[in-house]
Amino acid sequence: MNAQQPSLHWEDGAIVTIDQRVLPHTHRQLRLRTVDEVIEAITTLAVRGAPAIGLTGALGVALSALRHRQPGGGVDEPPVRADAQRLVAARPTAVNLEWAVHRVLTRLPEGHRAVLDEGLAMLREDAEVNAAMARRAADLLDDLLPDRPLRLLTHCNTGRLATAAIGTALGVILELADRGRVAEVLVDETRPLLQGARLTAWELREAGVPHRVCVDSAAAFALASGRVDCVLVGADRIAANGDVANKIGTYGLAVAAARSAVPFLVIAPESTRDPALATGAGITIEERGAVEVTEFAGGPLAPAGTAAFNPAFDLTPADLITAIVSESRVDRPRGAPAAPVDEHQLGADIAAMARSLYERAWMPGTSGNISVRADDAGGTALITASGRDKGALTAHDMVAVHAATAQPVDPEGPRPSAETAIHAAVYRTTDARAVIHVHPPHATAVAGRWARETAGGGSAGLPLRHFELLKGLGLADPSATEVPVFPNHTEVERIATEVAAHLQDRPEAPPALLIADHGITVWGRDLAQARNRLECLEAICRLLLLDAGAWPARPATVPPGTTLWEGRTA
Repeated sequence: MNAQQPSLHWEDGAIVTIDQRVLPHTHRQLRLRTVDEVIEAITTLAVRGAPAIGLTGALGVALSALRHRQPGGGVDEPPVRADAQRLVAARPTAVNLEWAVHRVLTRLPEGHRAVLDEGLAMLREDAEVNAAMARRAADLLDDLLPDRPLRLLTHCNTGRLATAAIGTALGVILELADRGRVAEVLVDETRPLLQGARLTAWELREAGVPHRVCVDSAAAFALASGRVDCVLVGADRIAANGDVANKIGTYGLAVAAARSAVPFLVIAPESTRDPALATGAGITIEERGAVEVTEFAGGPLAPAGTAAFNPAFDLTPADLITAIVSESRVDRPRGAPAAPVDEHQLGADIAAMARSLYERAWMPGTSGNISVRADDAGGTALITASGRDKGALTAHDMVAVHAATAQPVDPEGPRPSAETAIHAAVYRTTDARAVIHVHPPHATAVAGRWARETAGGGSAGLPLRHFELLKGLGLADPSATEVPVFPNHTEVERIATEVAAHLQDRPEAPPALLIADHGITVWGRDLAQARNRLECLEAICRLLLLDAGAWPARPATVPPGTTLWEGRTA
C-alpha cells in the first residue's frame, strides 16, 4: 500500500492536523491546543471524517486532562468530563466521536498521561485497522469482480484526511490500485462542500490514480449506463441491522446501484457500529446552515433570504448494501440472514476445552485464555474471564468483548484478561475465529531459550524446517516457516501492538506466535483447528528440546559469548 504521512498526530502538547477547509489550493497545518479550538475545528469541518473526528475528540480529552492536571499526577475530573460532553456534542451523527471520547475517559483516573497514551494508541490502531479493511475489501472484490481493471465510483472523502492514515473506502481504492486493478475512479463532487472534488481528487492525484470528478446528479446515469463496476463509500454510523448513515447523497447512489445490479460496498471500522441502535431510524441526522447552500466562496447563489434543506447525512437501508467491510468481518445484508449463535453453548465449549488443557497443565491455575467469535458476523467474541480457575471453568465464566478492540460489551460485567488485547490484535489482522493462549511446557521453554539466543531482538522468528508436523499449521509451504517470538513486555498492550504490526506486514505468517517465557498463542477457523495447531507446535517444540541436532542455528547477529540459557555474556 502507498506509504503516506498521517494527517493527524500529537506534537508538543498540541493536536497537529491539516485544515481541510482550504484544500486543495492551500496546505495549512492546524495546531489545536485547547478544547474550544478542537470543537471549532470539528464543527467548521477543518477536521472531518468519522474516524478522524473520533481521534481528534479523544486527543481533545487529553488536552483537557493536561490542562486540569494536579500535583502528583492526578486530574481534576469534573471539568475534564464536562469538556468531554462538549466534544461529543460537536457533531451528533458519527458514533466514532462518542466511542473515542468514552474510551479515553476510562483512563482518566490514572492521570493525564494515561489519557494521552490511550489516545496515541488509538492513532496507531487506526492505521492497522484501515490497512486490514483495505486488504479485506480488495480481496472481496477480487472474488466478486475478478480478472479485469475496475471502474469505481466513490462519494465524499474517505482517505487519510478522514482518518489518521490510509483511509476507509479510499484506502481500498489505493490498495486496488497497488494491485493493478483500477481503470478509473469517478469522484462524486459531493455537495454542498465538495469534499469529493476538493479532497478525494487531491488524494488520488497525490497517489497517481486515474480519476475524474463526477457531477453528483450524473452519478445515477453513470451507473445506469454501465460506466461503473462498483460503488465504494464510507459510513458515519451503522445500526445493528446494517442500516448506514453516511454523507448526504449516499442513499441515492445505493438505489441507483441496486437498480443497475452494481455492487455497493460500505467500508468502515468496527468503531462506526452502534449496536445499541436496532435500525437506522434512531440515528440523529445533523442539519447544517443554509449558507453552505445559498452562498459560494462568500458570494450569493440564491435570492437573499432563501431557506435551505441541508442535511449533512442520509440513511441507506441494509437491503440496498452488498457488503459492509470492517477490519474484522464482511457482512452481506443483501444475502441470507446470519444464523443465530448459541452463546451459552459456545461458552460451554470454551470451558470444556479450558478444563481439558488445565488437566494437561497447559493452563495452570488461572493462567491462559481462550476466545471465539460470538456471532456469525464476527464483531464480538467470548473470552474466558480474568482470574477464574481454569480447572473449574463453566459457560458462565465468559466475557463478551468487541473482537477488534478487546473492550467489554458490558463495562460493568466481569473483566476479560489483559491478554485479550493479543486476541484482538489477531482478530484485527487475520480471518481467525478462535484464539488460544496457553502455557505448554515445551513451547514455553523454546520461546524463552530462543529469545535469549537472539538477545531479545524483537519478534525474531524461530526457523522451523523439515518437520512433518508443520503440515498441521495449514501453511502454503509446509516445508519451512518462522514462528515469531515476541518479548514478554510488562505492558500487554505493547505485546499486542507488536503482534498486530507483525501480522499486518506478513499476511502469510503462520497462525501461531510465541512469547518469551510466557507461552504460545495460536488461532484458526474454529476451536478444533486452533487446538490442532497448538498440539502440532507444542510437539515440534518438544522435538527441538529432545534433539540437539534439530535446534536452529544461532543467528549471526547475536554477540559472541552470549550464553544460551542465561542471556548474559560469559
